[in-house]
Amino acid sequence: MSNPLKIAVLVSGSGSNLQVMIDGMQAGRLPIQIVGVISNNADAYANTRTMQAGIELALLSHTQSGKRMSIATFEKHALAQIQDWSPDLVVLAGFMRVLSADFIASVPCPIINLHPSLLPHYKGLNTHARVLASGERYHGCSVHLVTAQLDAGKVLTQANLATHAGETADRLAKRVQRLEHQLVPLTLTMMASGLIDAANTSNSQIDLPLRLWFD
Repeated sequence: MSNPLKIAVLVSGSGSNLQVMIDGMQAGRLPIQIVGVISNNADAYANTRTMQAGIELALLSHTQSGKRMSIATFEKHALAQIQDWSPDLVVLAGFMRVLSADFIASVPCPIINLHPSLLPHYKGLNTHARVLASGERYHGCSVHLVTAQLDAGKVLTQANLATHAGETADRLAKRVQRLEHQLVPLTLTMMASGLIDAANTSNSQIDLPLRLWFD
């Protein structure tokens, strides 16, 4: 596509994958335009990354009375903000709240999520420790479409690595995070070029999921 892919990003934490997107956009390596970031955590370092990059930040963590926003209140304001930005894609990058089926259905573009496992295996939290406890030989991360079912949407891309005997969950998490920083920009590039059609995956020009292997 000739125009950059317009992206809105939802974050809750440090925002390392957000930073990868920002760096790629600013360097001209990624054909994307981050039109805005929505954060549900006032203390998230992703907020700082967003403001340092000069990107619009919508902080939706507390109500005017000072109470933490309910998911319904968050979704109401987040949906209005997304509709105002009119992105081509919403990216969940370390966003740590489960979104409702109504919200997902109301967002006027595809939503993708980065999950730290080889889906459909190890949905949910604490994936690295669970993989090690199960004695799995392989682990990795997946980019998938967001649906009403947790971590159950169509998998678009995966990055795989071999687990190491005796490694800790923290060590494995760091190795998987390095894969994430490669998989996210690759996936976005393929979406921007039309190789992956998130709105209708049957129109994609490559077989999905695309699986990549790393040491």
